[in-house]
Amino acid sequence: MFYDQAFITVTGGKGGDGVVSFRRESMVPRGGPDGGNGGRGGNVIFIVNRHLNSLLTFQYKHDFEADNGRYGRGKDQTGRTGKDLYVEVPPGTIVRDADTGVALGDLLRPDQQLIVARGGRGGRGNARFATASNQAPMMAENGSPGEMFNLALELKLIADIGIVGLPNAGKSTLLSVVTAAKPKIGDYPFTTLQPNLGVAEVDATRTVVLADIPGLIEGASQGAGLGHEFLRHIERTRVLIHIVNGTSEDPVKDYETIQAELAAFGHGLAAKPQVVGMSKMDLPDAQAAFDLYCTGEQARPEFHDCIAFSAASNKNVRALLVKAVQILDQLPPIEYFEAEPVIEDIPQEGFEIVREGGGFRVTSTILIQRVETTRWDLEQAVQRFQHLLERTGVAKALEQRGIKQGDTVYLGDFELEWGEQDPL
Repeated sequence: MFYDQAFITVTGGKGGDGVVSFRRESMVPRGGPDGGNGGRGGNVIFIVNRHLNSLLTFQYKHDFEADNGRYGRGKDQTGRTGKDLYVEVPPGTIVRDADTGVALGDLLRPDQQLIVARGGRGGRGNARFATASNQAPMMAENGSPGEMFNLALELKLIADIGIVGLPNAGKSTLLSVVTAAKPKIGDYPFTTLQPNLGVAEVDATRTVVLADIPGLIEGASQGAGLGHEFLRHIERTRVLIHIVNGTSEDPVKDYETIQAELAAFGHGLAAKPQVVGMSKMDLPDAQAAFDLYCTGEQARPEFHDCIAFSAASNKNVRALLVKAVQILDQLPPIEYFEAEPVIEDIPQEGFEIVREGGGFRVTSTILIQRVETTRWDLEQAVQRFQHLLERTGVAKALEQRGIKQGDTVYLGDFELEWGEQDPL
């Protein structure tokens, strides 16, 4: 099977927790706070491996999580940063947020990298909270969670030259002759059920990559046959070799069928430069068709530069390849775009309060971020969160909505109980 789509979940590592610690030395009776910060969580990073040509790995493993940061220590020691997780993908992989459809990156070049989930920030230790009025803070933060995304991966093969044509036209045979590829070949429709890549040697210093694209029949652009699944792979190719079966009952109709499907699919496929080759010239019927439609009285304009070839006898195979390469060399250099970095969320101002169950749900970016890092086992940390509720106006707004002691306040995934005097 050829896997060109996958759905996975990536999670950055959680930041390490900050700690509460004080200096303890024999000649220093009142050492100050020296609790260190937690380490940052690791990132999940995609990296292009040019030796891969499918998304097979992601059919067996769907969850990828980076290493967590380590907790801080005394003597102002920051915790170790979590190790980044590198995930290899084939060139031509498009990465999208599966929930929104937003494209996060288009990975083309070997060793190109894209951060797809950032690790969480390490929590601050109590040394960072010391002030003139509070020189011994019993205060620290938890590390924040890493980013988590559901991703949709789509692979579009990268090849210089794409080979198209109806099933059994001879695409796979041509690929096997001009490259070292060994596709499955047989004299029946849909022998090829997956795209095949091969590298052809043009001369001693030049090679090109060819892709045999299967599944094109009438109605392919609407999903008939294998076309809907594989037409996307032609988007990456720059020149097309369009093979017409010389033994077909109607080579002209075959040609027009493929052209119509390329145009119907869109994405500029029909506008790509083409070299037309009529195959199976080792057979008498094919030679007669070539004479009729390419050079005879019924010669068609689209077959004006058609090359008669036979992969079985190796007739004109080299000429077909060279002509495609000549067109390729006349095209402007391909443009590679760096993948856009993942934009971190910017905290939003304001908040929203709605009734939920027996309590109230508060939607506030800054409060949700703070509730995740608050150390609820430390009184000063809880008081700090209470003060934030007051400064943001959330506490007053909840009171105006009629909140009572014992009611539940929902913040993100947290459920907090409202107190009698002070919130929480």
